Order: sequence, then C-alpha cells, then structure tokens
Amino acid sequence: MDILQEIGASLRKGDDNRVAELTRQAIDAGMGVGAILDDGLIGGMNVVGDLFRRHEIFLPEVLLAARAMQKGIDLLKPLMIEEGIPAVGKVVIGTAQGDLHDIGKNLVGIMLKGAGIEVIDLGNDVSAERFVDTAVEAGAPVIGISALLTTTMSSMKGVVDLLRERGLNGKIRTIIGGAPVSKDFADEIGADAYGYDAANAVDQVKALLGVA
Repeated sequence: MDILQEIGASLRKGDDNRVAELTRQAIDAGMGVGAILDDGLIGGMNVVGDLFRRHEIFLPEVLLAARAMQKGIDLLKPLMIEEGIPAVGKVVIGTAQGDLHDIGKNLVGIMLKGAGIEVIDLGNDVSAERFVDTAVEAGAPVIGISALLTTTMSSMKGVVDLLRERGLNGKIRTIIGGAPVSKDFADEIGADAYGYDAANAVDQVKALLGVA
C-alpha cells in the first residue's frame, strides 16, 4: 500500500494522528500537494461518503473520519495557499431563520468539506438577508438551507425570493433539505435543488457547482 492509499485507509478508520503523520511524511517526500489532497484525503473521505450513503457506517464514524481529514488539511493548508490551489467550489450553508436545529446541517458541512468544497457555515436561525449578503461577499455560487421545523420552511422561500428580487436568481443557486422538506416543496418555492439526505445533498451541491 502506497502512502496515499495508507492516508485514505487511516482516514476511514478515523485515526487522526496517523493521518497527520502520513501527511507529513508525504509532504517531506516531496509529493505534490494536489495529489496528497485529492488521492489521499479527499479520496479517503469519498469512500467514507459512499459507505455512509449505503448505511454501512454511521454518523460517529463519519465525524471521526472528518476530524482525521482536518488534521491532514491543517498541514496542507499553508502549502495550498502558497501554491494557489483553490477549493473545488464554495458554498454558504445555514439553518433557516427561526430554526435552531443544526445536526443535519453540520453533517452536510462536514461531508462538503470532505469533497474539497469550501464551506461558509452561518450556523442556525439565519435570515434571508444574511444568506444572500454572505454569498455575494464571499463569491459563493451556492446557498444551502436546512430546516427541521415545518414552521420555518417559509424562510427558505424568503431566500429564493430575495435572490430573485436582487437579480441574482441563476447566478447564486439554492439547495434545501431537512426532515419536513420535499422535492415538491423545493419545486414549489423555486429552489434549484433538494437533498434528501446528507450524502445526496453533497452530490446535488457538486452538480450545482459543476464538479460532479
């Protein structure tokens, strides 16, 4: 097993110290930052995402893998900045205004980062204005909105409507998800995509970013 495969295998086990050690070894051996990132860390996290999608592993394993990946990313980040290596895309995420639930949103954020996407997480109870303003300021072409309460789903429509009012519809795309949310509701309010679970949400965001 070569070092990049070993990074991926250690990441899948959630062995953060081993991932950091192997990432350092790969850097010291002169391996390209892009290769370490894509073939080692992101490659390993993609496998974790596939296993989670097939219900072969569960949330605790995903969280451990994400923590291990972050250890490797922390070592690579200065080199990525130095070499000007961009993230594959950028997305703003948050929970709809009035909703304080964020477990699902947090999981989506973890898996988006695992796919090499830069995530700006606004937390919970986020207003339409904050979603849109942040996306504009950060140059993020996708906004992801989560809701667990049926009473806060109308706030999702507020984001879509505000984008339309500002002439940003089509320039900034929206994806929504959460227990009470459906594809029909997404179509009804004019959202660009609907994620029925965390793994699917990542696939949908990648499609919106054109990196699927």
